[in-house]
Amino acid sequence: MIRRFAVSTGMALCLAMLLPTGARTQTAAVAAPPAIVIDGAVNAPRTLSIAELQKMPQTTIHVVNSHNHQAETYQGVRLDMLLQQAGVPHGEAIRGKWMAAYVLATAADGYRVVYSLAELDASFQDSEVLVAYTRDGAPLGASEGPFKLVAPHDKRPARWIRMLKSITVALPN
Repeated sequence: MIRRFAVSTGMALCLAMLLPTGARTQTAAVAAPPAIVIDGAVNAPRTLSIAELQKMPQTTIHVVNSHNHQAETYQGVRLDMLLQQAGVPHGEAIRGKWMAAYVLATAADGYRVVYSLAELDASFQDSEVLVAYTRDGAPLGASEGPFKLVAPHDKRPARWIRMLKSITVALPN
């Protein structure tokens, strides 16, 4: 006769502690470093870690957070630069169908915002939208990072995205 027993996680830990030290097996999960995905209508989809962003030209912006009226300094990489590296047209190449292209930014909690491709391009306007990974010289905390999209020229920070996880470029049909 086969008997089956249900063992809770807590009970399994207790049972493992009863085993001699040499008989214990450790299964430490190795977490992948945080990364942001850039995909969609791009020539070179990318998945970028903080370490990879740190190797790129950096931008520092100073803003006043309209929620708490505090001065904040963010460091990271301009979104238009990341889009160029992914093979998205920029400058004079944004014409025709690309004038209707948009960028969908998505957070880990499902929050999403849209920017037109043209408004992110420095040849159209100085939007300076930043993919930030530090605030005031320290890594972003768990409630807002590891990546945050900061749009310093927006009058309200409604298109700032904490816990940014993906940037998708889209062309309408």
